[in-house]
Amino acid sequence: MTTIFEYAVVLAVLFGVVFCLLGALGLVRMPDVYLRSHAATKSATLGVLCVLTGAFLYFALFEGHISAKLLLGILFVFLTSPVAGHLNGRAAYRSGVKLWRRSVRDDWGKALLQKEKGVSSQENGRQ
Repeated sequence: MTTIFEYAVVLAVLFGVVFCLLGALGLVRMPDVYLRSHAATKSATLGVLCVLTGAFLYFALFEGHISAKLLLGILFVFLTSPVAGHLNGRAAYRSGVKLWRRSVRDDWGKALLQKEKGVSSQENGRQ
């Protein structure tokens, strides 16, 4: 019975390592800051979560104690990494970093343009 749990721990850690490796490869291979941010945020977050889950399962099943630090680490990474990736992309866009030349859509540009028009029309109505 313990071999099933051992395999579960090994698979969780192995999946985490593979996803972290894919995230690192994405950081090197992607052409612009937005795609790099996407690669780092999605795959590295999933990789770290899998590794931490494997560590949590190991301590819970084989050492016999529940690690609150690992649970908090899983929760912290799950909540903060996507938000940080989004804010980095948003800051890059607002500071004028160009999209990749083969990018097809620019949804944020349309939304930002509409927001600026709405603000300027509201300012004109107040004066």
